[in-house]
Amino acid sequence: MSMRISDRASALLLLALAGCSSGETPSGGAIPAADADRIPCTRGNAPLEPNCTVERMVDGEGLVLTVRHGDGGFHRLRVTNDGRGVVAADGAEPARVTVVGADGIDVSIGQDRYRLPATIKGA
Repeated sequence: MSMRISDRASALLLLALAGCSSGETPSGGAIPAADADRIPCTRGNAPLEPNCTVERMVDGEGLVLTVRHGDGGFHRLRVTNDGRGVVAADGAEPARVTVVGADGIDVSIGQDRYRLPATIKGA
């Protein structure tokens, strides 16, 4: 039996990430990384640690998350409404999403991995 992120989970993922900061400046731009939410992340096989920041921005297609590593590297993820959770918003490598327990997803792009909060249907 496979578990999918529910259609509502995408909205709940948005709300979970919205909990700590507004995500946008009054002018509509993304919030600075120093003020953004922190999430666990890693590169390669290192353990997850809360070293990445998440900036949120809404464009004409919906919510885009920019996840930044401390060294300046980043990935953009688009929150979906079709049960996938997130997809890579740019770049050549696809995002691979794995359900982690009842309240999270791991998102892998290449050697980078991120843990995002999510509500999982059927969990």
